[in-house]
Amino acid sequence: MLPFWIALQFLSSLPIRLSGMPTPEELGRSLLFYPLVGLLFGLILWGLNWLLLGAPLLLHAALLLSVWVVLSGALHLDGLADSADAWLGGYGDRERTLTIMKDPRSGPIAVVTLVVVLLLKFAALLALLEQQHSVILIIVPLLGRSALLGLFLTTPYVRPGGLGQALADHLPRLGGKQVVAISAMACVLMAGLSGVWALVLAAVMFVWLRQVMVRRLGGTTGDTAGALLELLEVTMLVGLALL
Repeated sequence: MLPFWIALQFLSSLPIRLSGMPTPEELGRSLLFYPLVGLLFGLILWGLNWLLLGAPLLLHAALLLSVWVVLSGALHLDGLADSADAWLGGYGDRERTLTIMKDPRSGPIAVVTLVVVLLLKFAALLALLEQQHSVILIIVPLLGRSALLGLFLTTPYVRPGGLGQALADHLPRLGGKQVVAISAMACVLMAGLSGVWALVLAAVMFVWLRQVMVRRLGGTTGDTAGALLELLEVTMLVGLALL
């Protein structure tokens, strides 16, 4: 179970402590458990949603979104902010884009992007709560983290060395494809037609964002992976709220 604990430590703000330094092979296998971490997040959100029944709807949605952000430690929002700054400031140049993504400072484009994404998530959550689509709270985090696994399966990692390279190099390819397929089927079984629509929305956005990354960078980085997850989640939430 060590790869699961590695995945949970990396993707969440939960107080997970590992006894030693994982091997590159264990890091690679941890990617297989990313969807399981997403499922865990979804079940936590679903349980919180049940506990908040009867609360004012605006506060209900705000608390759900706040816990959603806190669970991940805003890790993926940070990647989205860095990617937003880099995509505008990079002026289409690969090396300049990669350099900007390393800068820990956030410019106005990053701030605006985060505000817009969080506003859309909040409004979509509010609409879904009104429609009583609570199962969406489970399938959206699950598909979002399944997309991270899919990204590493299909896209080169462009920063040599470090954690991302170990993940990409030691990911079990066949096992990864099987986990993605199982995650997709689980979403359909849990949510029915809504699960199918969520899959379609996620797949369309995934293909487009992956093409954008490959054209600009030749592959993905940790920041663009985080950006992809956030943009997939907001696309699924908004799309399902509009159905």
